Amino acid sequence: MAAKKSILTDDSLDFLERYLNNASPTGYEKPGQKLWMDYLRPYVDEFITDPYGSAVGVINPDAEYKVVIEGHADEIAWYVNHITDDGLIYVLRNGGSDHQIAPSKRVNIHTKNGIVDGVFGWPAIHTRNPTKEKAPSTDTIFIDVGASDKDQVEAMGIHVGCVVNYPDEFFVLNKDKFVCRAIDNRMGGFMIAEVARLIHESGKRPDFGLYVVNSVQEEVGLKGAGMIATRIKPDVAIVTDVTHDTTTPMIEQKKHGTAKIGQGPVITYAPAVQNNLREHLIATAEKQKIPFQRMASAPATGTDTDAFAYSNEGVPSALIALALRYMHTTVEMVHRDDVENVIRLIHESVKTITPGETFTYFDD
Repeated sequence: MAAKKSILTDDSLDFLERYLNNASPTGYEKPGQKLWMDYLRPYVDEFITDPYGSAVGVINPDAEYKVVIEGHADEIAWYVNHITDDGLIYVLRNGGSDHQIAPSKRVNIHTKNGIVDGVFGWPAIHTRNPTKEKAPSTDTIFIDVGASDKDQVEAMGIHVGCVVNYPDEFFVLNKDKFVCRAIDNRMGGFMIAEVARLIHESGKRPDFGLYVVNSVQEEVGLKGAGMIATRIKPDVAIVTDVTHDTTTPMIEQKKHGTAKIGQGPVITYAPAVQNNLREHLIATAEKQKIPFQRMASAPATGTDTDAFAYSNEGVPSALIALALRYMHTTVEMVHRDDVENVIRLIHESVKTITPGETFTYFDD
C-alpha cells in the first residue's frame, strides 16, 4: 500500500520552525501570537483578540452556530525573583518549569534592553559531599550572568519580574521526530492553523462559524481558555494538547495509561469530555482510517478542554491529544506522522459537524 501523501508543505514546516523557536512564556505570548496570526491570515475572515493575548481566527463570523478548535500558545518559563549581592539570580516558576533539568542550561533573560544571556550554574561534582549533596530545587538553582555584583546585574536591565526561558531550538531527529522546547503546546497552535489552511485550500467552507483559537496562560491554570470561551460562547469545542508517551523509562503505565509516539492521535475519556462528541471523533477516525489511541484522564484532563467544557452553561467538548516524550524539558519530542494525523482527524471531524447539532447527552 502506498504511503499517504504528506499534508505538510515546505511553507508550513518553515512556519513551524519559526513558531517553535520564538519565545512566548506564559504572560508574554505576544511575539508568537503575531507570528501565528500572520500565518493564519490568508485562511480566515477576521481575528478576535482579548486583553491578555488569546487570538482567534474566525471563518464565517456571522454564523449563529459556533465550533471551536483550540490549542494554547504559552510555554513554561521562570521569573527573576531575587538578585544576590554577589550578582547571582534566583528564580520563581512561571508554569511547570522543571528544576531538575535547569543545572548547566543556557537561558535568555528578557529585559527592556533586549535579551541577556545567562546560565544555570551548578557546583562541580568534585566539590560536592556525597553524604550532604543537595538535589536541584527552586531553592538551590541559580542563574549566573557573568556579573560580579548586584549593581552589574541591574545595569544589564535585569530586575525582579524579568521573564526567563530556554533558547533551545527546533530540529528533526532521525527524519521523522520533531524536537524542541515548547512543543507543549505550540504544536497545537500549528495543527489548528493547518486545519484552517486545508479548509481554505479545499474551497469547501463550513456551514457554521469556525473559531480557530490559540489561548494564552494554559500553563498556569487554563486561564486564557476560560476567558475566551466566555467571549465566544461556542456550541462545540475540539481541543488539542499533548499527552505523555508513557513507554519511555520511569513512567508507570498502570498509573498513567499507555500512549506512544507514532501510534496516532490520543482520544481522551474524562468527565469533561462529552461522550457523543468523543464518539463522533472515534467514528471519524475509523471511517477515515486514521490510527488512534485511547487514554483515560480523571477527574480532569488538565487541559483547556476542562475550561471550555465547564464554561457558560456547558459546552460539548473533546480532547485530541498528541503523544509527546519528555514533557516540560527542552527536548520535547513528537512523531511527524502523529502531527499529520491529528490535523487530519480535526479536519475530518469538523467537516462532518452539522450546524445545529448540539451533541446532547440525552440524544434518544
